[in-house]
Amino acid sequence: MTDTPGWASPSSSEPPRDDARPPADAPAAVPGPSAPPQDTAGRPGPAGAPRPGEQWGQRWGQQWGQQPPGGHRPYGWGAPASPKPGVIPLRPLSFGELLDGAVTTVRRHWRTVLALSLGLAVLSQAGSVVVNLLVKGKTGESTQTLRMLAGLPLELLLNVFATALLTIVVSRAVLGRSVTAGEAWRDARPRLLQLLGLTLLTALLGPGVILLGFAPMVGYGLAGQGSAAVTGLLSLLGLLTLPVAAWLWIRFSLAAPALMLEKQGVLTALSRSRRLVRGAWWRVLGITVLGYVLAFVVAMVVVVPAQLIGLLLGFEKLSRQGLPDAADQGVAMLLLLAVAGIIAGTFTTPFIAAVGVLVYIDQRIRREALDIELARAAGLPEHGGTGWGGGPGDPTSARR
Repeated sequence: MTDTPGWASPSSSEPPRDDARPPADAPAAVPGPSAPPQDTAGRPGPAGAPRPGEQWGQRWGQQWGQQPPGGHRPYGWGAPASPKPGVIPLRPLSFGELLDGAVTTVRRHWRTVLALSLGLAVLSQAGSVVVNLLVKGKTGESTQTLRMLAGLPLELLLNVFATALLTIVVSRAVLGRSVTAGEAWRDARPRLLQLLGLTLLTALLGPGVILLGFAPMVGYGLAGQGSAAVTGLLSLLGLLTLPVAAWLWIRFSLAAPALMLEKQGVLTALSRSRRLVRGAWWRVLGITVLGYVLAFVVAMVVVVPAQLIGLLLGFEKLSRQGLPDAADQGVAMLLLLAVAGIIAGTFTTPFIAAVGVLVYIDQRIRREALDIELARAAGLPEHGGTGWGGGPGDPTSARR
């Protein structure tokens, strides 16, 4: 067993191909209906002896822990269920299975997951409270903007720690293994500086493109020019950079798990993400956005009632529009919202991290048959004594 069981990237320089395996909903090849097996003389086998098809079916079912109904189903029975040593089955995953795997990771390994996310959430909210108190009511309308900008370095740093530690936890959960917070820290620590550089690079890439797109409009306005047509045209040019930024975000969204699990450099991780996302951009976008939407809903379920309680208790003033005045929050309200933020972050942070890692694993299963390597790393028995996918009648051979 190596330090990175099953996670090493393919040694071949040939780029991965989408035809390495069929789609997730493609049925595996299974033995079809046939006449009862006979011996070489054309007669049934000896009384009490298992027939060839029945013997093969029983052996397959026993090794996967799955017996056909009634004890045997010698002819035309379906392929066995995919092995599931951990939180996901080792095969291409559907949307629901990806999200369920993320929730199962949090539920099954809650001691480690919630301990890590709780500590990070406490640090994040403590930093937010300090920043809010420092700029409270001193900068007028720009208070909220300054709060956000002042808190970005801490949020970025905590995001690096969350990604590093939770990636290790999820990768072990896929193999059916638990890991303590100390073990996750020891495994993740050597990659933290590289992950920090990667996070800075990817975080600045999208906003940098947007800034370049809107730079001509800003420069035109600062020059004192007032042509509405030119301003509208330059604004449209800036808006066109928004889809480019989103495209780059998804294109490199799998770089962090690739860096942590494959133990490669920043540029190699970016290249790996590009290759894994290629041809599946819309799918990765849909899963990622859905994960963030669900996390946002969970956070609002916690934060909104806390804010309403604060208003009822008089902790927060209302603006002229009848909305909570976020620029002038009292200390009591800040502390109440910080507690709500800690509760929300404790559950949403590991969920989002797990979704990202599972998308990375799913893409590698689809392109590189990673499920076979993970099954070996999990210690699952190889069927038929021929190795994974090695038998001529092996149903898994049709998936690659």
